[in-house]
Amino acid sequence: MADDKPDKPGKPEPQAKPEPQAKPEPRAKPEQPAKAEQVAKPSVEAPQPATPTPMPKPKTPNLALRRLKAGFKPSRGQAIVAVVLALVAGVAVVQVRVNRADDGYQNARREDLIAILDGLGQNTRRLESEIAELEERKNSLSSSADKAQTAREQAEAQVRTLGILAGTLPATGPGVRITLNDPQGKMTSSNLLDAIEELRDAGAEAIQINGSVRVVASTDFVDDPPGIQIDGQKVNSPYVIEAIGESHNLSEAANFPGGLVSEVTGPQVGGTAEVNELPTVLVSALHAPEEHSYARPAPSPTK
Repeated sequence: MADDKPDKPGKPEPQAKPEPQAKPEPRAKPEQPAKAEQVAKPSVEAPQPATPTPMPKPKTPNLALRRLKAGFKPSRGQAIVAVVLALVAGVAVVQVRVNRADDGYQNARREDLIAILDGLGQNTRRLESEIAELEERKNSLSSSADKAQTAREQAEAQVRTLGILAGTLPATGPGVRITLNDPQGKMTSSNLLDAIEELRDAGAEAIQINGSVRVVASTDFVDDPPGIQIDGQKVNSPYVIEAIGESHNLSEAANFPGGLVSEVTGPQVGGTAEVNELPTVLVSALHAPEEHSYARPAPSPTK
């Protein structure tokens, strides 16, 4: 019986395949901001401006300015030329000054130059005499047995000499007497001061005016018409000036053209002048010394 036969093994029946499970839906990623670096999609080009921007013009070199700058940088040769020109200019300035200083002597008359030379010669001889006297004192002090006595005698002689120069002692010797008449009262203190300076330049060692005023280094002259005040004392015309010194030199100093006599007798004063050389002149007026308020003897440079 068909039913009794065992069932032949047959092919296994295919099992039913399991249904695929549904995959989970992926989570939506958060939107990230667009980065600046991300390249945007090509877009339409921006519209160009209606009028194009003008391009800057290239600067052209300024040749004049370059030459000017180059001129401020001198070369070695230019520096040497500048130094030479500066030296020449300095020499020219010195020469001009020397020429101006000599103009006073170039324009002077022959008589004036002779008087100036005479005065310089007199001063030179006086200085040489003083040098010889000092050397003689030095030799006498070094050779004398009694040096203290010799020094005392020389000191006394020096005091007498200084007394004459300071006007505190009377003096006598050869000299001149000059009489100046000023009838119109036009003579001024400057005229009298010029006369004193001329006599001093000629070697006058002691001077007095009108026998009452001793002229020293500190004597002052002030106008006080009619007349002149000398050291506060009024002196009137005629002015008698007595000076001790080499009489011929003093006379020439007063009489040379353009000097004292010419000034007094000229139209500016309109007076008269008389100069007499004398073998002996006595200067008896004395000057009262005043106490110095500020000047003090300076220490010897040898100490």
